[in-house]
Amino acid sequence: MKAVRRWASPAVALVVLVVVFWRLGTGPFLDGLEAVDVRALLGAAAIVFVTTFCSAWRWTIVARGLGVRLSLPVAVAAYYRAVFLNLTLPGGVAGDVHRGVVHGRQVQDLSGALKAVVWERAAGQVVQAVMTVAVLLVLPSPVRSSMPFVALAAVTAIVAVIAVGRLRIGGARSRWTRLRNTVVADIRIGVLRPSALPAVLLTSVLVVVGHTLTFLIAAHTAGVTAPISRLLPLALLALLAMVLPSIAGWGPREGATAWVFAAAGLGAGRGAASAVTYGVLVLAASLPGAVVLCVGWLPRHRSSRTRARESEPTAPAAT
Repeated sequence: MKAVRRWASPAVALVVLVVVFWRLGTGPFLDGLEAVDVRALLGAAAIVFVTTFCSAWRWTIVARGLGVRLSLPVAVAAYYRAVFLNLTLPGGVAGDVHRGVVHGRQVQDLSGALKAVVWERAAGQVVQAVMTVAVLLVLPSPVRSSMPFVALAAVTAIVAVIAVGRLRIGGARSRWTRLRNTVVADIRIGVLRPSALPAVLLTSVLVVVGHTLTFLIAAHTAGVTAPISRLLPLALLALLAMVLPSIAGWGPREGATAWVFAAAGLGAGRGAASAVTYGVLVLAASLPGAVVLCVGWLPRHRSSRTRARESEPTAPAAT
């Protein structure tokens, strides 16, 4: 059963990618690759630096609240490495798990480090969802007619979560009560404390704006000439799909982008090409993470060889 869960998400992403290939052919993918130019690469690299810096800053804020030390330079390097791993390994979250584990080992607090990663990512995704719903309520999009119901459902879900969190189920020592109290305390001191919340919101908004701007650059590079007011909702919908498990970032992004572009009358092929261009731009902009990964590996490799040499028996000196 565990193996099924492990392979289910990549399998679904692969099926989506195969369906897009089957319906659209290889043309949009080749168009997206060929459209990439130096200006787009430089623009994406600059934006990804800002979004990575903001994400790393958010991570340090949440970690500090949870009592886990984390400096900003270390966080920026680790976040670059995590972005690169997320874009090159199946699932789309391997990099985040890696940075949490590495940080936990460095500070000898694996639980606290992993919780910092979880709540930092969760805060960013909540802000992204709220911004997406707000834009989709205002600007025309293929899903605009459904957005009032989505907004109502979201508010209802939030109220339900708060209500369930306040319920007294079991005794004070029950597993549910301990779990609930831990989660509430983590969110309160990690994200919602007065000294942290403004910075968490600001960095999260900047990250969403940066990702959206990168997608708009990719769409323009791929030849889409629609106005920003028409592209913005489509970009946010595509970014929302990127939260889903994927194969190194590929799969749901191309499927969702092809669908929303087709529904908006811009063409599924142009949407898939925009998604491919976005994927190439972001992967290229994340290459500093590969450097961080290599730099982090080399000292360990050298130290292991040094320890091996030191453990070799030393020949007795001649007398």
